[in-house]
Amino acid sequence: MQEWIIAMLVVSILLILRDMAKTVFSGKTKEKEEMLPLCESHPQKEKVERYAASFRKLADTFYGMPYRKEFLSGGQLNRIISDTSAAVCSRCYQREICWGERAGETMRGSENMIRTMEEGNEESIQRARSEWMGACGRSAQYFQVLNEGFREERQNLVWDNRMIESRLAVAQQLTEISRIMDHMAEELYDIMPADPQFQEDLKKALRKKHVLVKNVWVMDKIEGRRQIFLNLRARSGQCVSMTEIAQILSRICGSSMTPDAGSRSIVNGDFRMVHFVEDVSYQMLYGVARLTREAEKVSGDNYICRQEEDGRFFLCLSDGMGSGIEAFKESEIVVELLEQFLESGFSQETAARMVNSALLLKGREGMFSTVDICAVDLYTGICDFLKAGASSTFIKRDHWVESIASENLAAGLVQQLDFDTASRKLYHGDYLIMMTDGVLDALPTEREEETMKEIIMDVREKEPREMGRGILERVLGYSDYHARDDMTVVVAGLWKK
Repeated sequence: MQEWIIAMLVVSILLILRDMAKTVFSGKTKEKEEMLPLCESHPQKEKVERYAASFRKLADTFYGMPYRKEFLSGGQLNRIISDTSAAVCSRCYQREICWGERAGETMRGSENMIRTMEEGNEESIQRARSEWMGACGRSAQYFQVLNEGFREERQNLVWDNRMIESRLAVAQQLTEISRIMDHMAEELYDIMPADPQFQEDLKKALRKKHVLVKNVWVMDKIEGRRQIFLNLRARSGQCVSMTEIAQILSRICGSSMTPDAGSRSIVNGDFRMVHFVEDVSYQMLYGVARLTREAEKVSGDNYICRQEEDGRFFLCLSDGMGSGIEAFKESEIVVELLEQFLESGFSQETAARMVNSALLLKGREGMFSTVDICAVDLYTGICDFLKAGASSTFIKRDHWVESIASENLAAGLVQQLDFDTASRKLYHGDYLIMMTDGVLDALPTEREEETMKEIIMDVREKEPREMGRGILERVLGYSDYHARDDMTVVVAGLWKK
């Protein structure tokens, strides 16, 4: 059942992507680089929105199904007692008494015994069993069969709960996909032809550089970050660098523009569509220092640091349970999934929830890893923190250090996972310092964060990697230079461009 649901989900997504591809490319004829006038009403937009509504409805159906149960139902109790009575009491000479004039008392005693088994307190179980011996001539046999029936129903309950968890995980993913489809349907149709005067000024300026512009489209994001699409070519025999075009475009726009990541570096004689985006205001440099636990060859910590096309810089750190190769595999799955989701444009909270549901669907007992994400908006310097079971993150600014702590569970432990979130404004010269719990655990108990702040203030190195090494060296001094757990420190500095 679980595999069928996932397969259905994958097929549905592929169908959506197919129709979206038709939306974007159906209007292209002999001029293959011509962009569709998406600002006009387009029937495919409504189709994408209907897909999103279908996903929401399907998710609501899953959410409306029964939730996980902690105890056996009344029906299950009746089934256990009925089967036990048929197996043990059918040939007993006292049956007419126990299940006749004393039927209510017998039923209540049996239910009480099963509920006591559910609680798992051995002392209470023995007491209930002793009380039953005085009322039943076949108490030992009755208790044995009752216990076997209880264990069977309890195992069924465990499997039912696992199916419920899988269903809720899929429902979460359907909800997120629905939200993303709605967002894409809105964003895809925000493109519109540029202002005529702006087009004329740009065409005139680029003509002086031997570049001909056929069409200009503009897409202004909600955050106010402009994106411009130019359909252009160089005059025959000419080659013009994209840097020169970006400089001219920046002068006319009044803001710094840069070619989108992956754009061609020059313009030649063929008409091509080129995407320009507003340049970011900040840049980040990062470095990593790490130690593997003594007697282990592989660290259980994993991390990623990357800048996305939307101007966000992500730092993600995950600490797998324990140490060694198994812990490494667990945290590796977390960071790889986070990287894929974040690269696809998911928010950090959505990505973390998707990772958590994926770990639950994977179904490996005892598999969990911490999630620690710092997402820095390189336009504004705003940093969003998201943590699940992760160690504290520190911000260093001049002669001041702040800590961002987490108290929630690690990913993969529970279905409805809550995250610790926070936001801070970063400025030129600030440092973000992330670390796994093996670093803080090496410091004096009850004073871990205060000691770490003192260490960070004491480090004189400015380059991120050297700063991370300096922190680790000082931490090791508190543990007699023995690494009793995997230790990873990620340092990133923010600078104005």
